[in-house]
This record gives sequence, structure tokens and C-alpha cells, in this order.
Amino acid sequence: VQLQASGGGLVQAGGSLRLSCAASGRTFSNYAMGWFRQAPGKEREFVSRTSRGSTNTYYADSVKGRFTVSRDNAKNTVYLQMNSLKPEDTAVYYCAADSGYIPRHRALEYNYWGQGTLVTVSS
Repeated sequence: VQLQASGGGLVQAGGSLRLSCAASGRTFSNYAMGWFRQAPGKEREFVSRTSRGSTNTYYADSVKGRFTVSRDNAKNTVYLQMNSLKPEDTAVYYCAADSGYIPRHRALEYNYWGQGTLVTVSS
């Protein structure tokens, strides 16, 4: 499956952004979808995950209560709504697809990756 992330940009602290990730090539609903991020000089870290039918969602503690993941299987798209952004949220954000059924939070367990979209939060 091919993934294309978009929606990044520059925003002031306290602001909001919505990231999108459009999928093509395979049946989107066959995959759980995750969001990861990587800040300069740091490892890629888990942000959020949604199951195939959006029944189950998961969040890193650092974003819980501020970020919301959702998906529209009819549009082959997964979203990440980010509110109350902080400077420490600055990173390149990646979407990823997982063919497995067990909730996974490690990047190496995801099968397909998008190219990333940069989010910069100024203080």
C-alpha cells in the first residue's frame, strides 16, 4: 500500500493542525493505521494507532487528550487532529500501515510507510 501524508506546517503553540494520510494500492480497511513522529536527533516514536474499523484507538501519553486519530475507509484516509500543540510536538510525522491484528507501538512492526510531513510548533 502506498501512503501519502499531508497537512503539516508552522503553527504557534496552542494552535491546531490536522494531518491526513491517503492510501492507495491495496484495500485500506485491511490495515490498522498508525502515526509516528521523529524529532531532530531523536528516534522515531509512536503517536497514535487506530484499528481497521476505528473501534480501538491508542495514544502515546504525551499526546493523550490533545490528539485524535480517525479514519474514513470510504476515502482510504486516516487523520490525526492535533490540538493544543506544544513546541515539543515539533517533528516529522509519518503515517504507517500494519497488517497485523495485535496493537503495535514499535515502528519496525509496521509494513508500509508514508514519506512524512513536517510539523513545526513555535513558542
